[in-house]
Amino acid sequence: MVATPIGNLADLSLRAIYLLSRMDAVACEDTRVSGHLLHHLGLDKPLIALHAHNEQAATQAVLARLAQGHRVACISDAGTPAISDPGAVLVAAAAAQGYRVLPVPGASSAAAAMSVAGDTTGQGFRFVGFLPAKGQERRTALEALLQDDGTQVLFEAPHRIEALLAALAAAAPQRRLTLCRELTKQFETIVTFNAADAPAWMAADANRTRGEFVLVLHAAPAEASDDDRLPAAAEKALGLLLPALPLKQAVALTSELTGAARNAVYARALALRQDD
Repeated sequence: MVATPIGNLADLSLRAIYLLSRMDAVACEDTRVSGHLLHHLGLDKPLIALHAHNEQAATQAVLARLAQGHRVACISDAGTPAISDPGAVLVAAAAAQGYRVLPVPGASSAAAAMSVAGDTTGQGFRFVGFLPAKGQERRTALEALLQDDGTQVLFEAPHRIEALLAALAAAAPQRRLTLCRELTKQFETIVTFNAADAPAWMAADANRTRGEFVLVLHAAPAEASDDDRLPAAAEKALGLLLPALPLKQAVALTSELTGAARNAVYARALALRQDD
């Protein structure tokens, strides 16, 4: 299971290049996309189309090759296979027949987005991927998404991104959101804001609706306790920033990073300064 670049060819690992050169065949999502990648590497390998519409049949074709002693790599059009892309059926079938399945890690848009989200409130994340395209199934999935207070990573298509941002703005306006567009590509865009601000940002430039989107819905801040102390993440951030920065700057950054109310952060900062 070989990870391929999500945009920048330089992200392909040396190990991936070496192993692809040693393969007898490559199972891939789109033979045109993967053929271009292999051509760039100077490789010419038999390609087996394995995508969402033929995964069962293509899996049997790969198993037949494995039975002959062939080495087969599985790749997707971009990123790590079997994460919101085909591959899981093949892995399960190969493992069930006793074949060794090896991961060759590399680019992953979900991991890339999490690394730049700056979500200081959450602990780990849940990978959602694409929501259902339409109808009641989509509405139900969106409701479940918003009921989860933890960090979540989801994908969205260009023609649905505006509707998704509008729904998030209406249902959870103060929830922090990191929007990543065209990660690792020429027009890469990464912006973090409250969900309420997302529709206006998107509407400000028609080009912002183009490309591939990864969204990180930050964890919801913990409720303040009865003694008016800040949520744990905000308390920690303020404790680190206050000794190093002017009070107002420390307050602003703490509020920005954690989503805690600025008035509450300011009051807590004053109390800590008085204690010192």
